[in-house]
Amino acid sequence: MADDAREARVLGAVVTLVDNLLQDFDVVELLTDLTEQCANLLDVSSAGLLLADARGGLHLMAATSDRTEEIELLQLQADEGPCLDCYATAQPVSIADLSVVGGRWPRFVPAAREAGFASVHAVPMTAAGSALGALGLFGTRPGALNESDLLVARSLAHVASVAIVQGHPPTPETVLPRLRAALASHVVVEQAKGFLRERLDVTVTEAFALLRRYAREHDTHASEVARRLMSEPAARPLIVEAIVRLTAAV
Repeated sequence: MADDAREARVLGAVVTLVDNLLQDFDVVELLTDLTEQCANLLDVSSAGLLLADARGGLHLMAATSDRTEEIELLQLQADEGPCLDCYATAQPVSIADLSVVGGRWPRFVPAAREAGFASVHAVPMTAAGSALGALGLFGTRPGALNESDLLVARSLAHVASVAIVQGHPPTPETVLPRLRAALASHVVVEQAKGFLRERLDVTVTEAFALLRRYAREHDTHASEVARRLMSEPAARPLIVEAIVRLTAAV
């Protein structure tokens, strides 16, 4: 990509994310947009984001593909991997070639390589002097992130951190409630994704894409649509019917 074109795309991504902060945004959708922007702009094939709860436990909030979601979840289950190290130290982690670090993460590395990943990088999300989570970046070929890509990744992760603490000084008292709210929204969205996956026989990624498309066409948030799907049985058939029409229109 030419330097001018790349710079324009990076600035466009930042402007889009910042614009969201000036509106009544949905944090789950914003974090999903962040991972998608990273996958599109950086020299990686996919991205995922882990967010911490009040006790420091990490939870998957967004991923650009099913296999990325599986690898991020494996890190949590195995209690090892670049995103966990990144969160623990609040410092970036960059592995240019997974084939040479098998001993560092004995469960994560074989699974990541089997999934087709050859390199992995992680960037911390920080506020109030501590880590809120970690942004994972996965490549299908060996290679380090250059300084430009690392700066873009850190900048986008910082925008996401600002989104979480928006409007309040970033202290533990203001950050923790927002983390709890973001995680609660994510739980409902995950339930709705699973429901749509089973009902419509689509992948989890496709289910979320349909949820977001329906939300945008109805000028609402994906988390609100998810809430209605899971807590309002009377509204569920109409929502599902409308989403089915979206699948036919694809």
